[in-house]
Amino acid sequence: MYEDFTQERIAQLRMQKGSSARDMSLSLGQNVSYINKIENKKALPSMQGFFYICEYLGVTPQEFFDEGNTCPERLREFLAEGQKLEPSVLRHVLEVIKDLNRKQEKRKGP
Repeated sequence: MYEDFTQERIAQLRMQKGSSARDMSLSLGQNVSYINKIENKKALPSMQGFFYICEYLGVTPQEFFDEGNTCPERLREFLAEGQKLEPSVLRHVLEVIKDLNRKQEKRKGP
């Protein structure tokens, strides 16, 4: 179960970063096919390799395994910016987000 998730999550986050599997492999100091083998379910990274992958992707291991967090870097940035807001402004931003989510759910339909 987690093997598939791990491989799919690496691919998802790598693509969000705009990096090719080859470039990522080389940036990690690995063979050009290293990430490709992982994403194609032919290999799993070692624990140390996993930590290097997380560092490259700009995510913590906790963020990596958080299935509900599809864009960990953006969410972290959003929260950092939100912490700078005054409480009254933050309340307004929260209401806008809730409204956007309601509209998005309506568009998706049943």
